[in-house]
Amino acid sequence: MDKLGDIDLFVRVIKNQGLAAAGREVGLSPARVTARINGLEERYGVRLLNRTTRQISLTNEGSQFYTSCERILAEVEQAETSLQTGQTSFSGTLRITAPSDLGQQHIAPVLSKFVDKHPNITPYLYLSDSVTDIVSDGFDLGIRFGTLEDSTLIARKLTSNRRVLCASPEYLKRKGTPNTPEALAQHDCLTMVRMTEPLTTWHFQSTDDKRSISIKAARSSNDGALIRRWAIEGAGIALKSYWDIAEDLKAKRLVTIMDNYKHDFSRTGTSIGADLHAIYPNKKFISQRTIAFINALKEHFISETIPT
Repeated sequence: MDKLGDIDLFVRVIKNQGLAAAGREVGLSPARVTARINGLEERYGVRLLNRTTRQISLTNEGSQFYTSCERILAEVEQAETSLQTGQTSFSGTLRITAPSDLGQQHIAPVLSKFVDKHPNITPYLYLSDSVTDIVSDGFDLGIRFGTLEDSTLIARKLTSNRRVLCASPEYLKRKGTPNTPEALAQHDCLTMVRMTEPLTTWHFQSTDDKRSISIKAARSSNDGALIRRWAIEGAGIALKSYWDIAEDLKAKRLVTIMDNYKHDFSRTGTSIGADLHAIYPNKKFISQRTIAFINALKEHFISETIPT
């Protein structure tokens, strides 16, 4: 039973969009290719392909299996390269999902340097402020703020982080600086929308007090990068991750306010933290290129310290 050969053949069928084309690539007849794909489906007891006389397409199970097969073949290729050359050079796909603002400012530049160092890596960076299912969507790695609620995933902390209220100096000069949560009612607030739900309840905690304030949004968006841009332009006050605005604070495009409070905008008011984590499906099967990229991210964030 040639499991690895069948996996390779299955991937070739998908990439060539046909049984006959895949067969020509490896020197097999269409009938032999069909028999081996049928054997693969029988082995696992699921249908992997929908087949007609004109085209093929992946089933849901086939799509998940295909993603795993690509990862397996890339790992084998990586192992062979390491044996033959004795060098640590990574290859294969690297699929990453990250929040929009953080992804553009931090993850994308680190990824570019990583690919420059390992040119046989094919990267895919998916940016979204919604929570992505990294397992079903076939991602190698997810970057998230806060603690990990799904126990089936593995989390590795990249850096400490906190949420801050911020605004441009021009806005504060024009509208004044609020010193209490209640004072925000007199200000223009910029709010996130997550999965169509506006995050308009902001939570504040000091050493001896905890309260929640309903915010009337002057502007709202599902894109954290746009919220930051509006804040820089002087449109209002935003509740952001420190790492999203670190460069803006240095350049004095933004300043933080009400630093005597801890801030959050979770639905329940129970903070799940804001530290930055790399998450992945299963530590046993994580690829070496994924581990290497996580280490590159840690090096990037460790070069700076977050003020307390």
